[in-house]
Amino acid sequence: MSLVVRSLPDRIFEILRERIVAGSLPGNDPVRQDAIAQELGVSKIPVREALSRLAQDGLVVSLPNRGWYVRPLSLAEAEDIYALRLSVEPACAGRGALRATTLDQGAVQSAYAALKSAGTRDLTDAAIRNREFHLALIRPDERPLTRQLIERLTLLAERYVVQHLRPSGRGSRAQDEHAQLLDAWLRRDAQAVEARLSAHIQGTLLDLRRQLGC
Repeated sequence: MSLVVRSLPDRIFEILRERIVAGSLPGNDPVRQDAIAQELGVSKIPVREALSRLAQDGLVVSLPNRGWYVRPLSLAEAEDIYALRLSVEPACAGRGALRATTLDQGAVQSAYAALKSAGTRDLTDAAIRNREFHLALIRPDERPLTRQLIERLTLLAERYVVQHLRPSGRGSRAQDEHAQLLDAWLRRDAQAVEARLSAHIQGTLLDLRRQLGC
């Protein structure tokens, strides 16, 4: 059994990332290195390293003479993320369905079960399980650069998934769409997978336009 030991900056990165995705560190809020270091009982060096990683992920920005700030959600960014996902993810998932082994199918079913169990009690956890399910659908595809791009996009989309799930009823609709997508994927119906995943991503973007467009 292997033991994964995370570094201190890794742990701080995960704590701050979860707070940003959950919205407990809202957009445009300052991220004060000294306050975080004091709260977590560490020096500012690992905090600075964690913030640099968050900046690479597009979650925080360093402003001259002002320090670190959480990047706000924006319709422009949502449009960019979801347009890119639409351009590559449905076809990748369709190919994944065709190439999936029995183990791949089991992994997708497990990811779906975790997503369904998460529900909407904890929206951050639901967003993580959503990302894991979507990534399980594309993992059997044999195009590593495409997979890496989708992995990056789904990470960037997590805050928007949380935002999307806030209104009542959205979680139930998403579960229905995921169930239909899973059924098509397990049947190796690549055309249906592409159509259903495209509609699912497009529907999320339409909702976000209404939420973020004002």
